[in-house]
Amino acid sequence: MITSSANEQVKFIRKLREKKYRNESGVFYIEGIRIVVAAMEKQGRVQTLIVSPELVQSKIVEEIISIAEKQNTPILEVSASVFETFALKDGPQGVAAVVNQEWESFDSIDTKKMGLWVGLDEVADPGNLGTIMRTLDAVAGNGIFLIGQCTDPYDPSSMRASMGAAFSLKLVKTSIDEISSFKNATNIQFVGTSDSAIEDYMEINYDSNLVLMMGSERQGLQKRLVDLCDQMVSIPMAGKSDSLNLAVATGVMLYEVYNQHRRNPLK
Repeated sequence: MITSSANEQVKFIRKLREKKYRNESGVFYIEGIRIVVAAMEKQGRVQTLIVSPELVQSKIVEEIISIAEKQNTPILEVSASVFETFALKDGPQGVAAVVNQEWESFDSIDTKKMGLWVGLDEVADPGNLGTIMRTLDAVAGNGIFLIGQCTDPYDPSSMRASMGAAFSLKLVKTSIDEISSFKNATNIQFVGTSDSAIEDYMEINYDSNLVLMMGSERQGLQKRLVDLCDQMVSIPMAGKSDSLNLAVATGVMLYEVYNQHRRNPLK
């Protein structure tokens, strides 16, 4: 058991709070029973399981350790005081993991069975991104295009908000040029949102293969991406507020697509 916070592995784990070190290493940190279980279900994703026996209060952790042993995943035991030096919240559950990042390319996408994707234009808030991942997974979506200078989906705040949904989705880093080329080559339906759009979001038909384009929190969808969309729609608002939170607006759109397809299944 590691009892010193100066241990090199422990110092590396603490560094994973910073995007620079996540990018350099290709791994990220998660914490808590639910999200660690979600990661363990994807064999090969967990690089190291971290356990502090003094903090563990759930028998589920014993099952997690058993799975890790069967998968030959290294297990790092640390004292409670050491665990608390990198824990993300008070009262930690005593289980965490260092996990391999996973990125997809356009070549990995089967456009005939693409399903529902979200394109995010420079989303800035990791909490918003995590919530969008969680909602997209809830409606059986398949992936996210992160366009331009987006926040990191493997940021601790994003992973915490996703509640493990990130492990069920494909993530593609891309640019406006690249996603424009993809659109032009495939003719997949792209639907964007804007408060100035005339068409109501409930009045159009959504294809089974669809990219829902959502703009950044401050600027909305850039003109080049608006021009890329087959249709632009708006979400009506009756109160005094003039905009919705990005994650909320994306959730409204995703559930309209989901409910439309649920009522009229597409062949």
